[in-house]
Amino acid sequence: MRNAEDIQDRTGPEATPQGAGLLGSNQSGMRAHNERLVLTLVRQHGALAKSDIARMTGLSAQTVSVIMRALEQDGLLARGTPMRGRIGQPSVPMSLAADGALFLGLKIGRRSADLCLVDFTGALRDIRRKVYRYPTPDNVLAFVAEALPDLTLALPPELRPRIAGLGVAMPFQLWSWVAYIGAPQAEMDAWRNRDIQAELSAIAGGLTVTVQNDATAACGAELVFGTGEKPNDFLYFYFGTFIGGGLVLNGQLHTGRTGNAAGVGPMPVPGPDGRMRSLMTVASLSTLAQAMDAAGEPSDGLWESPENWQISEGVLDQWLEEAAQALASAILSASTLLELGAVLIDGWMPPRIRAALTARVNAAFLRLDLSGIDPPLIREGTVGAEARSLGAAAIPLAQRFLLDRGAVLTEG
Repeated sequence: MRNAEDIQDRTGPEATPQGAGLLGSNQSGMRAHNERLVLTLVRQHGALAKSDIARMTGLSAQTVSVIMRALEQDGLLARGTPMRGRIGQPSVPMSLAADGALFLGLKIGRRSADLCLVDFTGALRDIRRKVYRYPTPDNVLAFVAEALPDLTLALPPELRPRIAGLGVAMPFQLWSWVAYIGAPQAEMDAWRNRDIQAELSAIAGGLTVTVQNDATAACGAELVFGTGEKPNDFLYFYFGTFIGGGLVLNGQLHTGRTGNAAGVGPMPVPGPDGRMRSLMTVASLSTLAQAMDAAGEPSDGLWESPENWQISEGVLDQWLEEAAQALASAILSASTLLELGAVLIDGWMPPRIRAALTARVNAAFLRLDLSGIDPPLIREGTVGAEARSLGAAAIPLAQRFLLDRGAVLTEG
């Protein structure tokens, strides 16, 4: 079994030029592209036989056979049970091998940090969490220095070399949010001049580290690991301490010029009193925490776990209604600019609350004046509370082993 560096030699980011074509190529120089194409199709569709791949891509049966044999040898694909048909040799479905490659994901949040280990199928293997009042570079780095050996040493020795990268999901310009999280400006200013990417790489023994906006990374997790049908164009909302967003256009995660596209928090929306306010001051978990504190209900449990929140129905109901109204207004504004196929809502919250929130957003949106608007489908995200951590791990996975969805020709 080859280690991650051996695999990266053939499937690294430089191997796939931007704007790669839709169909596979039988030219020998495109082998890395074709391997990514096969891995992407198997991730999207589940186990596939060689004949399925050939039909989907236009590659010759011989080319597909060579590619899949190489991917199996590298430990990235695993054989399934042969399926016998009426004519010819039995068809052998190939699926992603869970141990084929492993990825680390670090979420740096405003109230907590998570370091997780994700396998090639997207399954969460292990996770470590640190809750704090506010994040500082030293505290986050100390947490990673302690948690990383725990995660890696728990692996069998033969799997440790297959860790293929560390992705980081974090809010950009953390020093700009001190007024909202009650942190000392001087301590938060430390983020301005620290090269977190380089410092994390040093802690991780030189492992490649890539940083992305946290809500964008959560959207990436939905794109890579999410289940169910996803249109080529959708807007994604993630409820954390503040609300954030991500945007997918033509099947690709759109990060924008500075990497902060779809940063929906500052969007102006009508507040409960009818006055215009920013979306994040109405539809964020920090707003819910403030309401709980005002009602004499401890809110610390919100940040410790996304499950089993202890909150009164009255406080929760008011927050749900106000957040839904604000989110519906934001969706309407976005829909006037973009023809969205869907809007997905996820967050650091119990599934039942996410379902209730999504239902209320949908109802509030349909009550608005939708003249001239083709309403998008509003539904829940499918990854859940750990979307930011999983999205962080998805960054090196996608960079090294996948093609953008928009560059892949699939059935239908």
